[in-house]
Amino acid sequence: MTTEHGGHTGPANATEYIKHHLHHLQTSDGMFNLDTFWVSAILGAIFLGVFYMASRRATAGVPGKLQNFVELVMELVNDTVNSAFHAKSKVIAPLAITIFVWVWLMNAMDFLPVDLLPKALELVGVYNLRVVPTADANLTFALSLSVLLCIFGFSIKAKGLGGYAKELFTAPFHAHGIAAVLLAPVNFLLQMVELFAKPVSLALRLFGNMYAGELIFILIALLPWWAQWLLGGPWAIFHILIVTLQAFVFMALTVVYLALAVEKH
Repeated sequence: MTTEHGGHTGPANATEYIKHHLHHLQTSDGMFNLDTFWVSAILGAIFLGVFYMASRRATAGVPGKLQNFVELVMELVNDTVNSAFHAKSKVIAPLAITIFVWVWLMNAMDFLPVDLLPKALELVGVYNLRVVPTADANLTFALSLSVLLCIFGFSIKAKGLGGYAKELFTAPFHAHGIAAVLLAPVNFLLQMVELFAKPVSLALRLFGNMYAGELIFILIALLPWWAQWLLGGPWAIFHILIVTLQAFVFMALTVVYLALAVEKH
């Protein structure tokens, strides 16, 4: 059952409320989730703007709060990169920092009150909005497929196209002569399973955790105001750990996968 609000059909009960908040703002043909695209793009621009501002204001003297924050993030990421990636690359550290901060910002949209942005956009005629991009499997799989492309690129750069192609048929079971020919299909199959399991696990882990978090906040919003304060506060504090941990895990696994990509097997 639904109710009419100014010509718009709105949620009338708990089920409708949940469905309403889980419905994306889409193109007319339903092919693209516009809210996922625009929220992630805006957050990416904010990330670039803040870090650019910090770099312009950086000083060798007493650093400001923004410089301290940026340096803290960069130190955390650099420590992870240095411990996992031992080859030389000018790309890996900026890539890791971008992944960590951007994914964290998208995850952190879950901290906004459930109805804040949707109600605000209703004033301008937009009646569907999901504000957590990483709760959309389309985005998490897009990110993970980008990591897969990086794995291909790093592998080919480190081993050459021929060397990488040879590795796909000769590892993990190394052999010579007729045994190598017989094991080539098995090696290739295992390599493909391992290769495509990486982006799938990356995407599903991030999506599953953020979708569950989003759903719990929606359920809390259905409770009386006193219960929202009683349950929402502790869950929000706990969710800070989840948001940060998921961003770190996505970044750390990406670095590990790229480190494996440049190693010879």
